[in-house]
Amino acid sequence: MFENNYNNLNNIHFCKKCVESNQRFMSTPQHDLTNDHLKPRALFDDSGICLSCRYYEKKKEIDWTAREGELGKILNNFRKKNGEYDVLVPGSGGKDSIFTSIYLKEKFNMNPLTCTWAPGIFTEIGWKNLQSWIKSGFDNILFTPNKKVHSLLTKLSFLNLLHPFQPFAIGQSSFPMKVALEKNIKLVVYGDGMSERGIGKTNLDDLNIHGEKDIKDWQTYNKNKKIYLAGLEMEEIKKEYSLSNSDLKPYMPVDKETLRENNINILHITDFVSYNPQKNFYFAKEKSQFEVNPDGRSEGTYTKYVSLDDQIDGLHHYTWFIKTGRGRATEDACIEIRNEIISRDEGVSLVKKYDGEFPKKYFKNCLQYMNISEEKFFETIDKFRPKHIWKKDNDKWVLKHAVWHD
Repeated sequence: MFENNYNNLNNIHFCKKCVESNQRFMSTPQHDLTNDHLKPRALFDDSGICLSCRYYEKKKEIDWTAREGELGKILNNFRKKNGEYDVLVPGSGGKDSIFTSIYLKEKFNMNPLTCTWAPGIFTEIGWKNLQSWIKSGFDNILFTPNKKVHSLLTKLSFLNLLHPFQPFAIGQSSFPMKVALEKNIKLVVYGDGMSERGIGKTNLDDLNIHGEKDIKDWQTYNKNKKIYLAGLEMEEIKKEYSLSNSDLKPYMPVDKETLRENNINILHITDFVSYNPQKNFYFAKEKSQFEVNPDGRSEGTYTKYVSLDDQIDGLHHYTWFIKTGRGRATEDACIEIRNEIISRDEGVSLVKKYDGEFPKKYFKNCLQYMNISEEKFFETIDKFRPKHIWKKDNDKWVLKHAVWHD
């Protein structure tokens, strides 16, 4: 179905409905546990439409009242009446985690525990929003990894993969599984899903109801596979940088067998509620003291309610842009086009204006955190520019293909 010219990895194509690029595949996955980091992340059908846009077309036909009823039936199997936590909601205190936790608590009388893997470097607004989330009526477990180890792994991930966010993302994904096991919580509910973020479902009618089929490789591992972090095998990292098992344990995922044996179930709220980030933002503003970016918008995009928590986030999306030719503005515009908030023409203009904006606000802090020089930074950036995406024009790097030229 997907062996067509639009998915030819050497030829750049953009979705005809939104602004998604087939180059999303080039982004090293957030959870590089097998070192297999060149899998496609956005697929196109024979008409040149990305599967996420096709998914949104299908969403218009879904009876969301019935879906909500399905969710209620599922939650009935997990609700506890003895005061114990019956659902775990991972998050940072952003709009999606606020919506999910309050929705489950107020609509379905669930008793959520929330959990947070701390950002590499908290922003002031990120810390405020986390506290506001807790103040809105939730217990929270905040885990802050060893900064000496985390900064080293961030540096290695940047130098080896041009992915400074990978240690954070791996910890963020595996940590909830550990909390669920420790607290004997059988249900974990996430606030968004892959289809909302540009990774289309091949089975658009699929309801992710039960755990095993929705436990992803990036949340767990198979015991017979080697585990990689920052582009290096775990044993290599320990030997080369004198790290112990305890130093790296926070980044180690739970094996699938353990989750299955303990009957851990994973759901995405977006399978039951029609996802719209703008609506979640208004919900979070109404129900908590959620605050937007004090600068008016986040670097690299036009929206003001995303990329708020971590000072490294802007750098992450900039490196993403270098490797794929698509950045945070593309991500936001795709979702808003699919939700019919903006038109494709508006999305193209916003991508042209904001995608790839250099993250100058926290740049010096990021360099200090990773302990690298500006010279080493830009040398590494240029090393990772794919030749089919970038070219030099009057000694300046420019995109060979852009959505505004398509």
